[in-house]
Amino acid sequence: MSGERPLDVFIVAGEESGDALAAGLMAELAALAPGGVRFRGVGGARMQAQGLSSLFPMEDITAMGFAQVISGLPRILNRLRRTVDAILAAPPDILVLVDAPDFTHRVARRVRAKRPDLRIVKYVAPTVWVWRPGRAKAMAPDIDRVLALLPFEPEEMHRLGGPPTVYVGHPLLGELDHLRPNAQEAARREAGPPVVLVLPGSRRAELSRLGTTFGEVLARLQAKGPEVEIVLPTLPRRLAQVEEMVAGWPVRPRIVVDEDEKRRWFRKARAALAASGTVTLELALAGIPTVAAYRVPWLEGRIAPYIIRVKTAILPNLILGENAMPEYLQWHIDPPAMAAQLRRLIEGGAEREAQLAAFARLDTIMGQDGESPSRHAARAVLDVLTSR
Repeated sequence: MSGERPLDVFIVAGEESGDALAAGLMAELAALAPGGVRFRGVGGARMQAQGLSSLFPMEDITAMGFAQVISGLPRILNRLRRTVDAILAAPPDILVLVDAPDFTHRVARRVRAKRPDLRIVKYVAPTVWVWRPGRAKAMAPDIDRVLALLPFEPEEMHRLGGPPTVYVGHPLLGELDHLRPNAQEAARREAGPPVVLVLPGSRRAELSRLGTTFGEVLARLQAKGPEVEIVLPTLPRRLAQVEEMVAGWPVRPRIVVDEDEKRRWFRKARAALAASGTVTLELALAGIPTVAAYRVPWLEGRIAPYIIRVKTAILPNLILGENAMPEYLQWHIDPPAMAAQLRRLIEGGAEREAQLAAFARLDTIMGQDGESPSRHAARAVLDVLTSR
């Protein structure tokens, strides 16, 4: 970096979560860089609001399932070439690749082969601690620094021979004020009827696989009490599917699609029933005792035990190093047991208190120091530039 010249950052993100992470990083880089920042690259609406002019729609590099990958392959390869060509035609001061590992790691490899002097940062460590650990070593030649969201990832990346990795914090740490109750909301958590959040997933397939099971759990909960108020937060684009899913449930939940309203219910909820995913960490940080479940397609369920390297699929359990949040996975999904456990969490007692005590340790483990994860990430990016 030199003088007051604007820092030239080429940044690439895929999917909505990457767009949000990148936008936060961009805002903090703009605040910290002495001469300002010029952003180029690929991103969504949030990144564009921070000043990015995207080469093409971010959705062009997002492919979820096998069929989508095959049908979209010509487009993805074209976008890969366009991205690499844009970087090489006018090399930036630094290249930041956010999530979307299948796409961004290929960008890194091609750019490093042509411009080995260009600094490359990867924001979000690949889940090498879950499966395909060889990815850590494979990315080491092409990445100068990895910014990790989870506190155990730097040690795991080092153990597996991956690139230098620094923990910058999970974005949910910046949302704690919106997740945790004030005194009035805390009182509502203890009042009746208790609020129970139901979160069966954000993807179409998740809703299909867990919808009937969650409905059965709620039916059993209703049959034996206590009376509860059910709230189901979902995404606007999933509203029609969720409404169809709950039509056969014995208890009709309040369906919430507004993000601010969702946060309000998080601050009032006494317990939750949730699909495995980032939302389980959101619930743990909010201090909401939870029963978690997950189901994958039959073939994946048969293969998983041979390739998965962790003993829990629940994010707060991984961070805590203990199975604090009960999980019912695949062949072990058991609606009667889930309903009974959810009832105990609602009514109170040893299981509820044990979860709350475990969740209270997350702030220390995840390193709450008053600075946002985005600010930590921005400092880490600037450090890569100054540590040449």
